[in-house]
Amino acid sequence: MNVDKQNGLPERSDYSAEDRAFMKMAIELSISNIDEGGGPFGAVIVRDGKVVAKGANRVVPNNDPTAHAEVVAIRNACRELETFDLKGCTVYTSCEPCPMCLSALYWAGIERICYANTKRDAAAIEFDDSFIYDQLRLDYDRRSIHCEHFMRDEAMEAFRKWNDKVDKVEY
Repeated sequence: MNVDKQNGLPERSDYSAEDRAFMKMAIELSISNIDEGGGPFGAVIVRDGKVVAKGANRVVPNNDPTAHAEVVAIRNACRELETFDLKGCTVYTSCEPCPMCLSALYWAGIERICYANTKRDAAAIEFDDSFIYDQLRLDYDRRSIHCEHFMRDEAMEAFRKWNDKVDKVEY
């Protein structure tokens, strides 16, 4: 297996024609989305060889900093499948997911993440999320966004109520 000299990642050539077709779809979405006012990111969610949903970056057009391609695709897939659980799904995304998107993919239960561009490629065009990874490593009192913790006892009421709920749907 060769190693990509730019990013040090393993370079494989044994992806299936199906994998390549779905990745091509995500890449095409990322390209066409630029002309529609969005950022250069696209994602496709697939289950059992069928496209469940697509998403493209809509941060600027929607005035929504969470409207990254993967998050939009997750929302669309959950609506389409009428569930919050995307077990059995693969996401094909035109770029390595940022920390928010990666977290959302884990919460959604996605089982496989395939990406084209890397976070280093994204940083090279001013989409650098390394500061978030850096912030997560810091203690709360050293982060750039000031965090304050108070009224825990009052807030615990919701957790007690949830914990005692017999018919809750866990996720």
